[in-house]
Amino acid sequence: MKLAVVGTGGHSKVIQDLVRLNEESQIIAFLDDKYTSLTFEHSVYNGPIDSAKQLLHIHPDLKFIIAIGRNETRKRIVERLGFQDAFFATLIHPTAWISPSVTIGVGTVVMPQAVINADSYIGNHTIINTGAIIEHDNQISDFVHVSPKATLTGGVKVGEGVHIGAGASVIPSLEIGEWSIIGAGATVIKSIPPTSTAVGVPARVIKLQLIEGV
Repeated sequence: MKLAVVGTGGHSKVIQDLVRLNEESQIIAFLDDKYTSLTFEHSVYNGPIDSAKQLLHIHPDLKFIIAIGRNETRKRIVERLGFQDAFFATLIHPTAWISPSVTIGVGTVVMPQAVINADSYIGNHTIINTGAIIEHDNQISDFVHVSPKATLTGGVKVGEGVHIGAGASVIPSLEIGEWSIIGAGATVIKSIPPTSTAVGVPARVIKLQLIEGV
């Protein structure tokens, strides 16, 4: 699989390491708006994000992965590209454990030692980060980021764009409203409304946020 990685920051470095573990995948392009034009050097293309369609004319079988940790930014880039789902790759680290009954959407990345248990659904362009635990029957929407060592117990519903901080825990059968932020180390024992920030043990909502352009 030929891959174009969108983004060249810290999360991109982790994505690159993941791809190197798969002999069937090869990064042939990096797209970032720090570049002003599409160039080709040392067998790799570098160019701005809007050069993606130009690259597809050169490599029609090319797949894209958005290697950016911020949920709002990933969504804006996907909308900006305007590609159908078939143009995006899904990447899973070989040390992750995933039940055969799990469904994982396009553009999603599952990092080392993550666990996703039976009948869970993971949406598109979501990050299940290092050592995260997604227990049975979770429903995780698009553009979510579950940070390292976070734990979602059974039957949790997570709305679009939610960020769950490192080491946070969510007890069974709760709902986390869209575009909410759960602070690192928080323990969520009741459902969280949309566009909220919740922190602490037990977690409490400290503010509602306005999310523009998503």
